[in-house]
Formats: sequence, structure tokens, C-alpha cells
Amino acid sequence: MTRATAVRAFLALVVLVVSGWLVATRPARLGLDLRGGTQIVLQTRDGDQTRADAATTDQVIEVLRRRVDQLGVSEPTLVRSGERRIIVELPGVTDPREAAEVIGRTAQLSFRPVLAGSGGLAVTDESGRPVSLGPAALSGRQVDDARATTEPATGWQVAVDFTGDGAQAWQRLTARAACSPPGEPGRRVAILLDNEVISSPQVSPEATCEVGFAGPAMRITGAFTADEARDLALLIRAGALPVPVDVIQQQVVGPTLGKQAIDDSARAAVLGALATMVFIVAVYRLAGALAAGALMAYGLISYAALLAVGATLTLPGLAGFVLAIGMAVDANVLVFERAREEYAAKPSLRTAIRDGFGRAWSAIADSNITTLVAAALLILLASGPVRGFGVTLGIGVLVSMFTALVLTRLPVEALVRRRWLAVRPRWSGLAQHGWVRRTVERRNPDLMGRRRWWLVVSAAAVLLAFAGIAVRGVDLGVEFAGGRLVEYTTSRPLTAEAAREAVAAAGLDRAVVSEVGDGNLSVRAGAFDDATEQHVRDALTAHGGGDVQRLRDDRVGPSLGAELRNKALLALGIALAAQMAYLSLRFPWRWGAAAVLAMAHDVVILIGAFAWLGKPVDGVFLAALLTVVGYSVNDSVVVLDRIRELVRGRRSISPRLRPPFAELANAACLQTVPRTVNTGLGAVFILVALAVLGGSSLGDFAIALLIGILVGTYSSVFLATPLAITFRPEAVRYR
Repeated sequence: MTRATAVRAFLALVVLVVSGWLVATRPARLGLDLRGGTQIVLQTRDGDQTRADAATTDQVIEVLRRRVDQLGVSEPTLVRSGERRIIVELPGVTDPREAAEVIGRTAQLSFRPVLAGSGGLAVTDESGRPVSLGPAALSGRQVDDARATTEPATGWQVAVDFTGDGAQAWQRLTARAACSPPGEPGRRVAILLDNEVISSPQVSPEATCEVGFAGPAMRITGAFTADEARDLALLIRAGALPVPVDVIQQQVVGPTLGKQAIDDSARAAVLGALATMVFIVAVYRLAGALAAGALMAYGLISYAALLAVGATLTLPGLAGFVLAIGMAVDANVLVFERAREEYAAKPSLRTAIRDGFGRAWSAIADSNITTLVAAALLILLASGPVRGFGVTLGIGVLVSMFTALVLTRLPVEALVRRRWLAVRPRWSGLAQHGWVRRTVERRNPDLMGRRRWWLVVSAAAVLLAFAGIAVRGVDLGVEFAGGRLVEYTTSRPLTAEAAREAVAAAGLDRAVVSEVGDGNLSVRAGAFDDATEQHVRDALTAHGGGDVQRLRDDRVGPSLGAELRNKALLALGIALAAQMAYLSLRFPWRWGAAAVLAMAHDVVILIGAFAWLGKPVDGVFLAALLTVVGYSVNDSVVVLDRIRELVRGRRSISPRLRPPFAELANAACLQTVPRTVNTGLGAVFILVALAVLGGSSLGDFAIALLIGILVGTYSSVFLATPLAITFRPEAVRYR
């Protein structure tokens, strides 16, 4: 065993053991759709100078969203109900009272001088003594960051960094306090949260009023516990609420999906994953069987990583996780197809495997790094479910590379050393080309000779998509456009499953139905009229609810607010620019532009298809769209990598004998067709199972991804490559 093999074996063992330990010891955090959670209802009221209207309430929601993120709660739901009411639903919260206290604090932070005499604002400090305070010298708006720290002498405290003119204002405040003699009240500074003194530290005895001693940071001290210090730092970081809020209701909510829907989706996911593994074994035989085992390890490691980062698991998220297993086949397929090519040139399994891993590395690295760049920027710049998608995407890419380059490689290398396999190479699955490659080699079609036709077809498809958007419009789901929320009480107990059937029968098959409080039912859907609402009540009665009465009927705003949407768009735009920059470093910049244009083509067609089909564009669609973006760029990069390899291989040939660039691009497309087909089929098996067996909860998600994968496969060959040929002048084709 070589040193490199020993290192890979040790690393694989450590990762598998740690992953198994995490899965065995750490419970999963399930989302609102799978387990329910806590619902906190808040109501805004007028402040001293600000009226609590719909616009102000929307501002409150954005501050609350930052607080919820700081609390470590992922995949929450925050919506405005009416003008002044806010509904916050938190999955997996173990102490709802603490969450309500942190969420409901106004968090108006101010820094004031303590007056030596009477006058000013009279308050009680943290020790219970009456003090008089001057006007605020600076506020929480001038704070950049806050974090809980601990010191042996003072215990827990909060370190605060200022922004803008905050540091100068703090220096002026402390210099003014230093003018009072040591021990006098005026020697102190008061720090107030919601007009309550939380700390009144003494200015350093060495400080004088001529020279301010403070820097761009300060510390809030007091008799804080660890939790109190962390909560205070959280409130300061998240910002102050523009108006006061009151907690008017706090209750438990049940899952928004029924047991039958969850069971159907789980069955579909398992069958789809099994179909993918059977397919990979059928195509690559023994090597495929080892890859299937590596995919199972991929599932274990990815799941453990999600548990380690505290991700909240929702049904679409789990479906995407299972889909990632199918797409994780890609790296294995790249290696195996390359090994088949190497075996055809040099009939030695050991050499073919070694060269297959080596020559496939550049395509694997480039395609995955572009995806990792996008994932990192989504994590850093976005928030809410978009950031969660970035975390899941990044974990999936890293684990996929690890399983293909380490977990699959170890047993495959050990297998090809066996003498019994050396005399029976076809058993390995790497010594035959497969029907896709044989068909392509036999027909050898000149795809790029018709590249102008492919460009015309792509342009027509984009125009058709825009026509669908213009004629049919985009049906924004309740997450983007808001809708109506009605809460009912029934005279007879009615299960959530029966209530969902009743609501669907009344025409609201996409409504979110959940149990609220002591047996009440909540129905949230896009805007629907009073006649439909009456049908819902009648259906609930017909399904055994008895006398059904409305408790609440409100217009609700979008759960994906303006700030979250803007952050998502900004993150996506920067991610695409970063991908373009990386591709320009690795390839000629025109090729990077071709890949990005192909991706934009896929996005437009997917949105247009949903417009023509009349399907809603909601949070689940957003996750599917981001998946398609990654898949499209990944697919194009694999083709461009092969074009680059062929171009480099012809540089030594006399310029007069070099084949045209279009001919090399055509050869690259044909050589990568087996990888494209096999990878696409690996994902399609899972998506078809989810679309057919997963029910309405995952049907649109699967349909969106099926469309995206089909269009992405098309665009990598019939759009990105023709564009690369069109953009690349013949005079610089070998530079």
C-alpha cells in the first residue's frame, strides 16, 4: 500500500466514524412542515414618534428575522397579518417563552451621561440607586457589532464595536464624564436598553477631560449570566425595532404536512435512490457496485454534516438531499467514462483507473469549484432559506468530491489489483464502452456543423418562454405575494389530515393547513374570495368538523420579505459574476460567457414553462431554480473542459494541419455524451419517482427539476458550445 493510499484510507475511516457518531447521537431538527413548532403572535403599537402602520410592521419583520437568525432557528416563517399583527412560526424551539422575550424586546439602545446633580431623565441604575441622566449621546444605530465575552475579573460582558461617527461620539461622552472627580456620579456613563439602565460603568481613573481615552470599541459590564450576555449581544446586533411590539398569543402549531404525504414522499425518495443505484451497477458492473456503496456513504456523511451545522430539515430540503445522491453520481461517472477511454488506448485496468482519476480531476475540480463559489456567496450574502440552500449545496459538493475521489477510489484500486479480474476485465465494467458511447462512435454526427440551427432553436425557446410570462403571467406563491389566513374552530375534533382533504376539495389544494393551539385549524393560501372561504367551511363541516366558525380572517404578507428577496438577488448576481470570473481564469473568457448565457437560457425557459403550465412560483420553486443554475453551469463546464483538453493536445501540430476549432468542439461534445446521459439519468430516476409518487407537496419541485435537467443537458451541448465557437475568433483558436 502506497503512502497516498494509506492516507486516503485513514481519512475515510475517520470521516465515516465521526459521521456515524453524529447520526447516532445528534437528533435531527425538523421543519414546520414535518414536525410543527411554536407560533408567536405579535402586535405593533404606535411609538413616541412613529406610527405603527403596514410599512412599519414590515420593517419590524425584517428586524425580527435577523433576531431569529441570531437565535439559530433556521427555516422560520414570518408574515404580516393585517396592518399591525405579525405571525412568527419557529420550528424546533425548545423554550418558546425565552424566544418570545427576545423577539418581543424593542431593543432601543442608548448611551447617556450620568449627571452630577438633579435634572434630566430620572431612572434607577442596575444597583437600585436613583440617578439623573442627560440626553442620549449616541444610539444603537451607531453600533456595528456586539458579542458576548467573559473575563476572570468581571465575568460575562458584551463587547461592542462602533460604526460611522459612533467611535467619536463615544470618545466625547467618556471625555465629558472624565471631567468629574473620581467617585462622583458624573464620572459614570449609563447604557440603557428600552429606557432601563443595564450598565453604568465608571470612566477610568487615569482619564482626564482633556483627552478622551476610548477607542472604536467598548464593553458593557454588569452582573450578566452567560445567557443574558448572549441575548443582549443578539439584540444589539440585530437592531432595534422601529415601534414597540406586544406578544398577544403564544401557542403550539402542528406540522403543515400530513403523515400520508410524508410517507409517500419518503417512499418515492427511497425508490428513486434505489433505481439510481441499480442503474449505476447495470452500467458499470463491479465498479458501479462500489460506486453505489460510496453513494450510500455520501448519504451518511452529508446527513451527518447537516446535523453538525444544525440545519433544519424540511420535506423539500430532504428531497433535494436525496436528489443530491443522484447527482453525486456525476463525479464517479466522469472517472469511470474516462477510465473506459484510457482502457481502450492502453488495455490495463490499473493504468486505466489511475489515468481515469488523474485526467478527470480538472473537470471535477472546475465544475465543483464554480458551484462552491456560488454556495459560499449565498451563505455570506443571502439570508433565510436561500442561505440554507447555500449550506446544503456546499456540503453536497464537498462530500460528493470526497466520496468519488476517496471512498470510491480505495475499493476500485484494490479491485483492479486482483488477478482473477485481470483475466476477466469485462467484469469490472470499465473494459466496454456501453451502448451510448458505441452508438455515438458508430454514427459520429456533426452536431456543430448545424450550430446556427441550434442557436435559432434556443432563441425560439427563449421567446416562447417570454411569451408565456407576458401572456399567462407568473403566479407568485403565498411566500412571495402573500395571501389570506383564516383560523377556524370546530365543534367536533377534526384531524389535520381530514382538514387538508376538505380544504383541497374546496379548491385550495396548495393551501398550508395546520393545527393551532387547542384543536383550532389554520388555513393559509394565496388570495381567495369569500365564496371559496365559504366552500372551505362547508367542506370542513362535511368532513366531520360539525359547527365550523371563523376565529380570525386576515390578509397576510409574503413570508419571503423584500429584504430577503433583495439579498437573495444580490447574492445570486454576485455569485454569477464570481463564477464568470473563475471561468475566465480557467478558460478563455468567451467560454465563460457562453456557459453563463446557457445558464440564463435555462432559467428563463424554466420560469416560462411554469408560466404556461399555470404553476406557482414559490419557495420550493426557488430551491429548484437554484439547483438548476448549479446543474447547468456544471454541465457546461464538463464540455468546455474536454474542448480545452483537445485544443491543448493539437498545439504541437503544424498550423496548416490543425483541425478547425468547431471540429474539436464537436468531438468534445460527442466524447462527453455518455457522461451527460448517465448523470442525467441518475437524477431523472429520483425525480420521476418524486413526481409520480411524492404527491402534490413535491410534485412541482420534481417537475421543475426535470425541466431544468433536460434543458440544462440540451444547453450544454447545443447552446454553450455553439456560443463558444461563435465567440471565439478563428485567429486565436489555439491560444
